[in-house]
Amino acid sequence: MTSVPPASLLPDCSILLLAGGRGQRMGGRDKGWIHWHNRPLIEHMHQVVRPLTDDLIISCNRNHERYRKLADQLVSDPAADYPGPLTGIIEALKVAGNAQLLILPCDAPRIDRALLRSLHRQAGKRPVMLHHRDHWQPLFSLLPVSLLPALQEQWKAGQRSPLRALLKLQPVAVHIAAGDRRLDNFNEPARLTETLE
Repeated sequence: MTSVPPASLLPDCSILLLAGGRGQRMGGRDKGWIHWHNRPLIEHMHQVVRPLTDDLIISCNRNHERYRKLADQLVSDPAADYPGPLTGIIEALKVAGNAQLLILPCDAPRIDRALLRSLHRQAGKRPVMLHHRDHWQPLFSLLPVSLLPALQEQWKAGQRSPLRALLKLQPVAVHIAAGDRRLDNFNEPARLTETLE
């Protein structure tokens, strides 16, 4: 694990950046390495989260050597058919070095530490999930590592949706305003021309 100043850390919290998707809406490109404002999306995310954890995990299925330079640990899907983010979450829970795992997508460069700290303040025995515009946001969530067996059982039963899996575990909601842009996902080429503001 990387040495991080203790004063900045989210206590007992690993962080997962999900970068293992197909990138279908981006023409099959590895989304983490697509540039926004002259830097890869994954580097924007890394800048925000690196000071918050001594255990940064990246879930990826290609470009492993590039991602390895940014992470303390890498995980990959056990199957080669891109089964979706739930498997990346499960694989990260298996190796997380802390009691809580903060989950984020690799393409939300407007996220900030204040929002992540608000999620972490609710840490307990249940998942904590952002709730935005009347929708749950499962890829912006905090999970106790102790929930790994419950998620594995759901996976074995055929569940592939992170949202449905986490809703079964009675998440705690952290509500954010409808106009809050910190959850913006840059998952379509047209969005890459948007300004920093």
